[in-house]
Amino acid sequence: MFELKIVTHFAAAHQLQMVAKKCENLHGHNWKVETYVAGEKLNDAGVLVDFGEIKAHLRELIATLDHTFLNDIDDFKGNPSSERIAVYIAEHLGRRLAGTGIWVSRITAWESEDACATYFPPVSVG
Repeated sequence: MFELKIVTHFAAAHQLQMVAKKCENLHGHNWKVETYVAGEKLNDAGVLVDFGEIKAHLRELIATLDHTFLNDIDDFKGNPSSERIAVYIAEHLGRRLAGTGIWVSRITAWESEDACATYFPPVSVG
């Protein structure tokens, strides 16, 4: 199996509920997202997939998050945690990769230099 990693960034605000009181205040982060895609076979060019292809998909996805108030996005069900951001990216990118033989193997969403959440979606080879 092969796995590729692409790192992206975005800035956004959120307000969490039912967590540490400090996080319940409106605040923002400069998020770092590590996206991992995997597959079993290399293509005729000897690569799993062109990095540019994955970057293009991620650019579109990250644009839906960048400079927003994440609580306004329905997919987060009211609490846009690092965990839910990772799931959001994994699910949306996974749909774009369906049928290619490449899948999202994990997403790590960093909200600061020392705090992140990693999501490992179920493997569905498309």
